Order: sequence, then C-alpha cells, then structure tokens
Amino acid sequence: MKKYLSGIVLVSFFFTQGAFSRGAQKEAILEQPLLITSAGQSAEVQLASILAKRAGLSYNLSKLATEKDLENFKTLVLVLGASMKGLGAAGLDTAKEKVRIKKLIEEAKKREISILCLHLGGESRRGKLTDELIADFLPVATMVIVVKSGNKDGIFSTICKENNIPLEVVEKTSLALEPLKKAFKK
Repeated sequence: MKKYLSGIVLVSFFFTQGAFSRGAQKEAILEQPLLITSAGQSAEVQLASILAKRAGLSYNLSKLATEKDLENFKTLVLVLGASMKGLGAAGLDTAKEKVRIKKLIEEAKKREISILCLHLGGESRRGKLTDELIADFLPVATMVIVVKSGNKDGIFSTICKENNIPLEVVEKTSLALEPLKKAFKK
C-alpha cells in the first residue's frame, strides 16, 4: 500500500511539474552534435551558443539555418524569441521566419533529429509574435528549457503537459547550463 501511494505522489508530481522540472532530470535524452538557430531572430540565440560552449557540447550556430544545414546534426536547437529589429536586420518578416522554421522542423522530423526548444529571454522577450512562435513550434519539441519569468502565464507548462514534452524551468538564463549539460548524451 505504501509503494502504491508513493507511486501516486510521484506521478502527481510529474504531471504538475513537468517531467524534468527544476533539476529532476534523470537521464540524457538528446544527442550531439547540435545545430543552434533562432526562431524569431532574438539576441538570445547568442546566449544559447555561449551556454552550449560552457556545457562542452559539440555544436554549430547558424542564426538563419535552413533545412540544408541539418546534415550531420542529431539535435536542432530552436531559440524561441521574436525581435522585430533582429528580423529586419536579417532581411526577414514574420511570415518568412515562420516558413524558415517550419521547413527546418519538417526536415528534422524526416531525418529523425531531436528538437530542443529554449526560451532564454524571459518575460521581456514575450509578446504577440513570440507567443505565436511558441504556439506554432513548441508542440514538436523533444525537450524544453525555459526561464521562469517567461512562463508566468503557464504557456510553456500547458503546451508541454498537453504534448508530454519534458520541461525544465530555471530561475535565470545562466542556470540553464546544468539542465543543458544533463540533456545531452556524452
């Protein structure tokens, strides 16, 4: 009876917190090398690159990656966060960026490449366009790491729960380093 109750408590915890919330991650589920790209052309794509470097991961950064760039990669990292300034500097509008990401995801699925979604900009990076990117692309993720302030309304928690996606919530961007390390097989 005690084991049964413990199991219920554990299952309840996973459903309310997400499978990998706050350091509960038990095993690596992603493989290297990884391709890091922006979904929305925000500056946080650079932060993702720095975190990957500090984590000792084998990666390439391509802010404007296309499906052709996926050759030889095992994980696609989408850094979710829209910046109108970044889109303009890249010569993109919202529609073109969404098409680029959609094609990347379709090719990743064909090649059986895992998708890690990161949201590192927190509450300040949220807005109509970022929310559209989250709604459109988060459901295909293999895993998600998000800064807590970016999930105040529970959008990441809800989508991850509905799609059974492991979610890691961190207090601030620098704390995403440990879950990032743990997510990847050596």
